[in-house]
Amino acid sequence: MGLERFRVKTPGIGALLARSLLCIIGLLFTFSPPVCEAFNLDVENPAVYSGPEGSYFGYAVDFYLADSSSASVLIGAPKANTRQVNVTEGGAVFYCPWSLSQTDCHTIEFDTEGDRPVTLNETQYQGDFKSHQWFGATVRSHNDTILACAPLYSWRTEKDARLTDPTGTCYLSIYNFTRFVEYAPCRTEISTEEGQGYCQGGFSADFTTDGKVVLGGPGSYYWQGQVISASKEDIIKAYYPGYFIQSVERQIQTKQIRSVHDDSYQGYSVAVGEFSGDQVEDFVAGVPKKQKMLYGSVYILNGTDLSTMIEYNGEQMGSYFGSAVATADINSDGMADLLVGAPMFMVRGSDGRLEEMGRVYVYLQRGPLDLELRQPHLTGTQVFGRFGSTIAPLGDLNQDGFNDVAISCPYGGEDQQGLVYIFNGYSDGLREKPSQVITGQWAAGTIPASFGFSLRGAKDLDMNGYPDLIVGAFGVNKAVLYRSRPIVNASGFLTVHPTMINPEEKNCMVTSGNTSIPVSCVNLSFCISADGKHLPGSLDFQVEVQLDSHKHKQKGAVKRALFLDSQQPLLQKSVTVRHGERVCDNTKIYLKEEKDFRDKLSSIYVALNFSLDPKAAADSHGLRPILNYQTTNVIEQKAQILLDCGEDNICVPDLKLAVHGNRKEVYLGDDNSLTLTFNARNEGEGGAYEAELYVVLPPEADYSGIARNNESLTQLTCSYETENQTRYLSCDLGNPMKSGTNLWAGLRFTVPRLKDQHKTVQFELQIRSKNENNSHSEVVPYKLEVVVQADVILQGVSRPDKVFFPPANWKVTKSYGVEQDVGPAVEHIYELVNNGPSRISHTLLELRCPLRVQGHNLLYPLEFSTEGPINCTSDKNMNHLHLKLQRTSTDPPILALKANEHHVERRDVHKNQLAHLTNLSCSNTECWMLQCNVGLLEKGTTAIVKVHSRVWAETFIERTYKQYVLECLARYSVKKMPYAILPKYSPSGQKKVVTPVVWNKPDIENSVPLWIIILAILAGLLLLALLIYVLYKFGFFKRSLPYGTAMEKAQLKPQAASEA
Repeated sequence: MGLERFRVKTPGIGALLARSLLCIIGLLFTFSPPVCEAFNLDVENPAVYSGPEGSYFGYAVDFYLADSSSASVLIGAPKANTRQVNVTEGGAVFYCPWSLSQTDCHTIEFDTEGDRPVTLNETQYQGDFKSHQWFGATVRSHNDTILACAPLYSWRTEKDARLTDPTGTCYLSIYNFTRFVEYAPCRTEISTEEGQGYCQGGFSADFTTDGKVVLGGPGSYYWQGQVISASKEDIIKAYYPGYFIQSVERQIQTKQIRSVHDDSYQGYSVAVGEFSGDQVEDFVAGVPKKQKMLYGSVYILNGTDLSTMIEYNGEQMGSYFGSAVATADINSDGMADLLVGAPMFMVRGSDGRLEEMGRVYVYLQRGPLDLELRQPHLTGTQVFGRFGSTIAPLGDLNQDGFNDVAISCPYGGEDQQGLVYIFNGYSDGLREKPSQVITGQWAAGTIPASFGFSLRGAKDLDMNGYPDLIVGAFGVNKAVLYRSRPIVNASGFLTVHPTMINPEEKNCMVTSGNTSIPVSCVNLSFCISADGKHLPGSLDFQVEVQLDSHKHKQKGAVKRALFLDSQQPLLQKSVTVRHGERVCDNTKIYLKEEKDFRDKLSSIYVALNFSLDPKAAADSHGLRPILNYQTTNVIEQKAQILLDCGEDNICVPDLKLAVHGNRKEVYLGDDNSLTLTFNARNEGEGGAYEAELYVVLPPEADYSGIARNNESLTQLTCSYETENQTRYLSCDLGNPMKSGTNLWAGLRFTVPRLKDQHKTVQFELQIRSKNENNSHSEVVPYKLEVVVQADVILQGVSRPDKVFFPPANWKVTKSYGVEQDVGPAVEHIYELVNNGPSRISHTLLELRCPLRVQGHNLLYPLEFSTEGPINCTSDKNMNHLHLKLQRTSTDPPILALKANEHHVERRDVHKNQLAHLTNLSCSNTECWMLQCNVGLLEKGTTAIVKVHSRVWAETFIERTYKQYVLECLARYSVKKMPYAILPKYSPSGQKKVVTPVVWNKPDIENSVPLWIIILAILAGLLLLALLIYVLYKFGFFKRSLPYGTAMEKAQLKPQAASEA
């Protein structure tokens, strides 16, 4: 059993650093910045004390107020070197007298000796070991007494075996540094780890109100730990210089208990408070490694016999619950309350992972030995910040009748500067949010600054009536004194009279240049009063009165009211208030002309904001007062513009909206122009102020403008804006939109960005106003169906459009070797066109043409070619004779006749033969076939198939002058469109392409000889001469005058005239 216990690890310096650094390793991240502004601890002008480099100056701090005439600060530096002979880093305590002008510190000579010798069996040995003893790791004061401890002090026991026990030791400075005594209660005959040999007495310490010393020694009895207490008087009485072991009368201490409590570290922290109701102060001892699962505990020990009265356990393993304890009456009920720190408490973060934050538990004393755990607990926000490492009572920092508390987070903040939180007490305990967060000035270096590792408060150093705070930062060898500023409890009063501004009553005048303008005005008055404790006789305030203050927060808003004398919306002035008095001021404000602003409905808020003048002189203590953070320093009143809305000045509109559109469908792929015509009405009794049509556009749509094609439509003014990725249109409908208003207007949009994920797109329209009651119409949705539609056409042409027979330069052959042997060439061209608007992704195109009838070939297919996203396959009839194809055209012109003869003959054919054409189609002949698959066709794109064929001349030569029409048929069918939305119908159709076979009249083999033509002409001329001669002989050319003689003619004239 003893051997097993011997293997327990010696805490040595590691145990002390467990308190100081508490797993400094891994302090890499902070969680959130401080959220509170400064309250009354003056962080702008602190007193900063500096110690020797590497001395851990600031590891422990306290006040020293021996009498009312002097005030000082005590600072421990456990790794400082001293003048002790042959002692390295023995540690020291510095005494720093306080004044506004200096921060000098001096060491207190508690122990000037080096290591002392001890004589055993007439042999002298080194009796104690003061190097690295960490003297000054614990410092406490009580009136004119200072307690300073070296928890790692070791001594050679008086046993024959050379054993060195780190018992720890303490010194008391009494009577204002006139006498020093050593107090080492663990330096006893019960040595080694099984007794008090590893006690580390003075690891923690405190004083009772009447001056009893309370020490914690967490290493006694295999690190069960213990608490030891004795009065100052008894310690002084028992001290004999030169003696290592001394017996202090009436000293009490906790005893060793069962081994199950080994490694508990009782006495890791201690505090003093009365909990049993016997008016004798009791002791609180932290036991951070209590229980097998290391949940930690806190014991409340009876102040008379150190028996355990109450035990509180932690809630989480390894949280180090009890590593810091403090007592204070925070709810002002006259009973001490208990605060317990668990700086390694872990909280589950948003990602589900545990994060070390730290926690402080508050136990309110409701009666003797009756403590209530308050909820919620105070939990840190800084990852690895060690919130709750140190807890310091502050006294009544803000003079509100409740004591306050400082809680450190020494590794929190940016760069681990350290944070100190100030929590104010109130009737139900501590407030959940800190009133002030003090941030350290020094970033982490080789080790963190550890700002806040040591705290001490509840003493008024500068005697200004408010307690102060000392914060140690041993990582940078600093200690900082923050003094409390006097708190001003101020109140403001603001009135506007009358509160209703009538725009029609213009009872004030405003001068603009040389012109006086009547305006509507009302009275405004404000007052400031101030009170508080320990304040100067008068206080300077900066006062600001802002008119229409809510408009200040709105972008581009117009202030509707101004001060009459300055014609500005802001009044700023300095006001001096005597302590306990009230100062008032009166002025007038006026309403701007109605044409200068739109908002006639909302209240005109007037805000009074006051603060202490930061440029005011400091008080006699060098401090400037500060406003109580609970003061309401912004006061608002409101005035209303009188409206034509009845006695209650409340307008209640009844807004109606109807919407019509020029289409119900929009097509994928199209711009989809849309006009929405709406009818807006106000059927209520009151006007709608700042009324506007609010149109929420779907993401697929864009605004084009106002509809202007109809004179009956109202021309609106609209603005197109985006807010939080929502695009909307706002159109002015009037200010006010009066009762009975009935207007029509139109808006133009396009809907070009359609997607097939949604089958509909929807516009939402609403009339909105700023009225308090019934301010909006119902939202009117206008829904459009998203439709997939494509206008697909198939075009075809024959080149040439007719084939004439007999073919020129063609002869019948018995063997066909090249394509010219077949007959005239014909090319059919088919073009599939997508006119949109939607795309098509798969279309089947099929072409059929006459091949033969009753064994007689008709149209012989040779080859085909394609253009665009089309892929075709032919049947076995495509050039099945494997004729050699002609790549360059050598055929004679299809029309072999001379030009004049050609035109004449064609006209004759059309006139006489077309009615007798015989159609050769797939319905009466055997046909060849071409099948094509057409791929993606965007709007406006095409796919083309060209088929090169030859008319089988031999078949048609055998049927001379018989007219035929070769008829090809192409069919298409759209099989798929690339959308999730199905089309209402799939486009399909067909196209006939015909090639007539036309016969010309036979050519004249031999021309008429010229001599025959001349002879015929001469014979004709001779015959004409003979005919003239015969007629002459018969008197044909000797006709008489129509009216006889001239006389007869003359006689007829009068009659003819009369008849006329």
